[in-house]
Order: sequence, then C-alpha cells, then structure tokens
Amino acid sequence: MTTLTHVPTVVLVHGTHVSSFSWVGLTSELALRGYRTVAVDLPGHGVDGFYPQSYQAPQDLLALSKEPSPLAGYTLDDYEAHTIEVVRRAKEHGPVVLVGSSQGGVTLSRVGNAVPELVDHLVYMAAYCPVDLPSMAAYLAEPENAGSLIGKVTAAVAGDPAELGVARVNWRTADRRLLDGIRECLAGGFSDEELTRVLNLFQPDEPVAIPVAETRVEAERWGRVPRTYVRFTEDRLIPPALQDRFIAEADRLTPGNPTEVHSVAAPHVGPFHRPDVVAILAGIAERAGR
Repeated sequence: MTTLTHVPTVVLVHGTHVSSFSWVGLTSELALRGYRTVAVDLPGHGVDGFYPQSYQAPQDLLALSKEPSPLAGYTLDDYEAHTIEVVRRAKEHGPVVLVGSSQGGVTLSRVGNAVPELVDHLVYMAAYCPVDLPSMAAYLAEPENAGSLIGKVTAAVAGDPAELGVARVNWRTADRRLLDGIRECLAGGFSDEELTRVLNLFQPDEPVAIPVAETRVEAERWGRVPRTYVRFTEDRLIPPALQDRFIAEADRLTPGNPTEVHSVAAPHVGPFHRPDVVAILAGIAERAGR
C-alpha cells in the first residue's frame, strides 16, 4: 500500500465505441498498487450502452443500417458535464489524475478548460488533443494523419451516419477482410483470439457530433494543469506523427508547462494494463499524491 499522505484517484475516460470495461485490467493493477481508480462510462456507454436488436446474431444487416439509436442525441457537452461530476466527487477525497485514451482526449480537454482547479494531472494516452485546429475532424486531412488506417474501420460502418446520427460499426461482422482491416488499424500483432476478445468490449454506436465539436484548449485554464502524453508508437489509427503534432502544439501554447512524454511500443488498443503503461500511470499518481 502506498504511504502517500493524500491518495490520488485516477479517473479514466474511454475512447470511441468502448466503455469503462476497456480499462478493467488497468484499474485492477493500479488498485493493487494502492491507488483509487474510477473508470467513467460516458453517456450511452457501458452499463447504459445501446445494442441494436439487429446487431445480435443472426444479424439483419438491412435493419442494422436503419435502426434508430438513442446515442444520436448526445454531444460533447454531455460527455464533459458527466466527467466533471465524476472529477468533482473524486476531488473531495484528494488529488485527481484524469486519463483519456483516443477520442477520450477531447473530453479531457473540455474538462481541463472548465475546471482546471479540480484536476492535478492530465494524461493523454494515444489521444486526440486539438490545439491549433478546432476539432478532431479537422486533423483527419492533415499530413500527419496520412498514415492512419481509419478507413479500414469505417469500412465496417452500417448505414448512413448522417441519417442515423451515429457512426455504427459492425464489430461483430464475420467478414474476414473487414476483421483483418480492423486488426491492422487498432490491434496490430493481436491473434484472432485476442482480437475477438477486444471487439467484444466494443459497442456499435458513437454520436457523429463528437468528432466535429469545438475542443481547442485554453492556455490560461487547461494550460496550467501538468500533463503527460503517452505515445503509442505502433498506433495505426492516430499515427505517431499526429500524436507528436498534438504534443508540439500544446508545448507551443504553454511553453512554461511542457508536456511530459512517454513512448510505448503498443497499437491503439494497448492493452492498457501492459506493465509499462501501468508503471507510467502509477508514477504519475504517486507524484500527484505528494
């Protein structure tokens, strides 16, 4: 058990199409090292997740492309408000280390802008962190994103996102070509068994409003919180070049508060309970509690 005077709480914000379940291995490892952990379920995710009837086997692909989704009404404002409430409650008991992966990074940025006094450290884990451009979507056409294989995931989208209000990915597809593409983008090096295990933690729908929402950080608020970026060097969704751009933009914005950077040889989905990732987060939590 840690001997820190104030035991920090590590609050974890998941990325797109997943939930708090994606953090289970990491929360266990951190808890066994004496740290409080809270894995957030963003609205419409996890225990409140939505799975279309047509998503179940045997799948009805035509119905899957049309079935309405309750997630269509959620915005980044909802994600922000929900996470702030979790952070506010955690802060009552000591320091807060706020961690986000992938799309979860834009929620971190919003929280850092809104309540910097409640956050002791921000950790972006292979995550989006728009600074110069207004949104996640604005970076997709940038040269640093040229190596992204996101198209291999969007190839599995069912229906018209503009019509449904959500990007609905059929993670349960039996199409070997699509599965191999998803593996290449998100889980390079994973076996078939490992890939199946990961995909069963995914949920199909994610609001289309999130990637286009304004997410630029503010130097005088977000910029005063210590931050870390954990680069995933084998990431084929958010290429290392784009991760490096986020770091460089943030450091230009706040030269007096540079980013602490760690590199891990992992694909986009980690796994997050790898010993090197656990060690990085445990070290940050220890410092936050001093």
